[in-house]
Amino acid sequence: MTSLDDLAQKVNSMTGEEMFTLVRKVESILRNERCLGKQGDLEIAQGLVRIPSSGDLIVVGDLHGDLDSLIGILSNSHAVEMADEGRGRILFLGDYGDRGEKSPEAYFVVLSLKSLFPASVILLRGNHEGPRDLQASPYDLPYQFRGRFHDLGRQISSEIEGLFETLHHAVILDEKYLFLHGGVPSLAQSLDEIAQANLTHPGTTHLEEILWSDPVDGMEGTAPSPRGAGRLFGEDVTGRVLNLTNVKTLIRGHEPCHDGFFVSHRGMILTIFSRKGPPYNNRHAAYLRIDASHPPVSADKLSRFMSLL
Repeated sequence: MTSLDDLAQKVNSMTGEEMFTLVRKVESILRNERCLGKQGDLEIAQGLVRIPSSGDLIVVGDLHGDLDSLIGILSNSHAVEMADEGRGRILFLGDYGDRGEKSPEAYFVVLSLKSLFPASVILLRGNHEGPRDLQASPYDLPYQFRGRFHDLGRQISSEIEGLFETLHHAVILDEKYLFLHGGVPSLAQSLDEIAQANLTHPGTTHLEEILWSDPVDGMEGTAPSPRGAGRLFGEDVTGRVLNLTNVKTLIRGHEPCHDGFFVSHRGMILTIFSRKGPPYNNRHAAYLRIDASHPPVSADKLSRFMSLL
């Protein structure tokens, strides 16, 4: 059995060779599960993962290199013990590193969890794991790897970019919840189009919107985003995509939340942010625990199951 203490100790002593080997191993796991269309009892279709309605689900938002919040979330939720015993799953919504100073260490912990418990850990792609034509700016991750691992850091950074291409971009808990990093693909006409967003990029805007878009209360349709990628989208767009995917609520990350989370679009969307402090200056880091066997509820009611650090 691997404990959280083991991981927390290892992260301080990891070598560049160990990090490089870990990245390659997880990339292989992700490629293999996409090729097979499954990982344990997870069903996988290109970039879409289906979760069965059983067990607990711990949902973690943007980390951006906040190692302390990551360790705190894993400790408070007992997620490692849960995964080790096969009692539930951990879903990360993307943006593991960049901006925060402990980005290599956060990646090491998250990738170690996927390596140890491949059927219990789901890694989504965020806009800071985006394709090169949608790269976040400024983008500090390569420099952070070089700072931590020196000459080998450049090689690790290149390997990490290859890993990004294998990350999934959406999760469905059937008839209950849709999980992704940023926003709904406003022009998608089917769940298959969402699943294949990685294949149709950049010919469609589906992947760009999934990674970059943000909801706005009180508007309809979409509008250009001040981020320079993705779209701002209104309640009507959210409602249409939730109907299209046959779920009740969208759960996403991407936007800093002063109190760790917020509800928007009249209870259709729950946003979670799991780091605190600079540069986003959140007062709390948050995570969500869902009993996957329970009936679906709105974001307002889901917020009662949020935990704050």
